Amino acid sequence: MSLLILLTAAVILLCLLLNRISSRLGVPVLLAFLLLGMLFGSDGLLKIPFNDYQLSEQICSTALIFIMFYGGFGTNWRKAQPVFAKSVLLSSVGTILTALLVGLFCWKALHFSLWEGMLVGSVISSTDAASVFSILRSHRLNLKDGTASILEMESGSNDPCAYMLTVVMLTIMSGQADGAALVGLLVSQVVVGILAGALIGWAAVRVLSAFSLPGGGVDTIFVFGIALASYAASSLLGGNGYLSTYIAGILLGNCPLSNKKPMVNFFDGITGLMEMLLFFLLGLLSTPSRMPSIIPSALAIVLFLTFVARPLAVFVLLRPFGCSLRQQALIAWSGLRGAASIVFAITAVVSPAYTNSDIFHIVFFIVLFSIAVQGSLLPLVARRLDMIDDRENVMKTFTDYSEEMPVQFVKLTMGRDHPWTGRPVREIPLLPGLLLVLIRRGEERIVPNGDTVLEEGDCVVLSALSVEDQNAGRLTEMTVDQESEWREKPLAEVKLGKNQLVAAIQREGHFLIPNGRTTLQEGDTLIISHL
Repeated sequence: MSLLILLTAAVILLCLLLNRISSRLGVPVLLAFLLLGMLFGSDGLLKIPFNDYQLSEQICSTALIFIMFYGGFGTNWRKAQPVFAKSVLLSSVGTILTALLVGLFCWKALHFSLWEGMLVGSVISSTDAASVFSILRSHRLNLKDGTASILEMESGSNDPCAYMLTVVMLTIMSGQADGAALVGLLVSQVVVGILAGALIGWAAVRVLSAFSLPGGGVDTIFVFGIALASYAASSLLGGNGYLSTYIAGILLGNCPLSNKKPMVNFFDGITGLMEMLLFFLLGLLSTPSRMPSIIPSALAIVLFLTFVARPLAVFVLLRPFGCSLRQQALIAWSGLRGAASIVFAITAVVSPAYTNSDIFHIVFFIVLFSIAVQGSLLPLVARRLDMIDDRENVMKTFTDYSEEMPVQFVKLTMGRDHPWTGRPVREIPLLPGLLLVLIRRGEERIVPNGDTVLEEGDCVVLSALSVEDQNAGRLTEMTVDQESEWREKPLAEVKLGKNQLVAAIQREGHFLIPNGRTTLQEGDTLIISHL
């Protein structure tokens, strides 16, 4: 048990290290996780034998729940609305067209059986949200004409369609479905998936708005449970669980939540961990020694997908909207395949309808090619197509984006000897960039004007722009103990290091802003600013 925990910790730490290295080299980090899994696998250095497709499907399907939920939670609906029609067409009709074209290519050119070819097409028909989000964020690709929003919404919402197509193909191949049953299956997947996601998401928003949940992250745990419930409830009712959790994520991510920043941090961390786990596990499950036998077919499929099927589907659907050829070309190139395709391939492998074709390794190779080639070249392609617009900000398309001019608030209490006490606001000398925005006088809240006179005991709230430069400085703490040479000395006599300043003092549970006359006492905790 201890060895397994140690191995897990080592994998996580290696993934984090690869995250730093890959960002510097310009290589998509998800590719690094896949390669690390292959390195640990049966043909790698550690030669860990792992071929449990059933267990892998369960783990990967659970990981996809959080990736899909956070894909919806992080989608800025206000930014996505203008491109909603384009994105939905690409994620539905575009996914079906891609599956159909690839399926026909596998049947006619590579001599797969018809339904086996359609299964391959279905499995790889969706673009990968994790890959697209990762590259757009890490490279800060500020794209013209709302292209980033199109890509984010399409990649976040087309996995449910690909999953439905995969289920339909497997049902047909098993010989258990006629025309009416297939129509019923599709309607159930879509209708129940949408209704369940919308109902559960709406109910969660109402609960968070109406009730004040206890602190300590209880509301975050509640949302965590909603992500799981939206998937499970929809699946049990015959709906598409991934579609349901995506819709619930959109509703929750675009409503005003009191503790949204901690939620974003939590789900960002959980999703990052799930992506590490998922891509590493898929790499571990692969057997590189089996790759040479499938490379000819897999390479032919991925080249057809990249240069024929995806561009054709994009051009057919976006041309009526008057989209420029440059934008269509970039969207076509941005159709990255990822973990969802491999997970759906595992679903096919564990299905009773599974055929003799090594669909897992075929899809695995396609994903490797897509992330390595398309993902690495995506920033270059965007620049060559002149689709970069620095007046845009790709981070605005995510709901976890902090506005580019964030405001920070500070408060001061007016003591009897404070120089502002008894003076009207218009006579108070404020530094440029500061604004007195609120006065709290007992239970009363006053929005001041120039004639408002400050009184003893008033709590004054000032606003200023917060520091955007993350390298502007850092804070450390130091406690004054009995042996400290600073004890009982005024702050003006304390010698600090270069570019250091005591920004605050915590004394007996309270904070105070010091000046040179402030005498340090035993037990004081000094908050020191380092520039």
